[in-house]
Amino acid sequence: MIDPVVIYEETDFLVIAKPGGLIVHRASPRKSSNGEGQKELSVVDWLVKKYPEVKKVGDDPEERPGIVHRLDRDTSGVMVVPRTEEAFSFFKNLFQTKEIKKSYLALVYGTPRETKGTIDKPIGLNSGSTKRTVFVKDAKMVKEAVTDYEVVRSFAIEGVPVSLIRVSPRTGRTHQIRVHMALIGCPVVGDTLYGKKRQDIPIARQFLHAESIEFPTPGGNRITVSADLPPDLAGLIK
Repeated sequence: MIDPVVIYEETDFLVIAKPGGLIVHRASPRKSSNGEGQKELSVVDWLVKKYPEVKKVGDDPEERPGIVHRLDRDTSGVMVVPRTEEAFSFFKNLFQTKEIKKSYLALVYGTPRETKGTIDKPIGLNSGSTKRTVFVKDAKMVKEAVTDYEVVRSFAIEGVPVSLIRVSPRTGRTHQIRVHMALIGCPVVGDTLYGKKRQDIPIARQFLHAESIEFPTPGGNRITVSADLPPDLAGLIK
């Protein structure tokens, strides 16, 4: 498994590039084929080894020390990690007040009808599953979800029409980008949960990358930190 990479560091926080395929923190041990508990490495494991001060930071430092926001396992890209409790409170407030701007790159099937637009559709949790839905009549934990997107370019991979899009979620719902893009008929390439079970394009994970994050720092500056598209995704769209 590839380790995260530190791309920006101050005394009270880090910004890392998380690789695709790495979970942020464990909910429970995964089971191996012989039925025994098998520890799956996570961003948290890497953090507490490299930056032990985060062990006491966060709302739940026993389970997810230093974690103020998350990315899906198969989503790569930038994450902010507070190193002190004061920084954690600072960044938690920024997320709650929507003062942090995030930008993602996604490869989707087809081309959105509008080259630039906003998807404003609440998202809830399907009863009895971990799958999110915009059909919220019988869903649980329904919350506002707003996603801005813009088509960067449209082309074809082995004859399959696709579009590279830049996405800026105004809210931070679980699976928000994946759900909203599927809603407009352009599911994320590689996403078998909200898109095609059998993909038309061979890819090991969903093509979704947290490209950049912009925020005010505890010291009073405003910065933007970016992470390059990783080789497995960049190679697909060369």
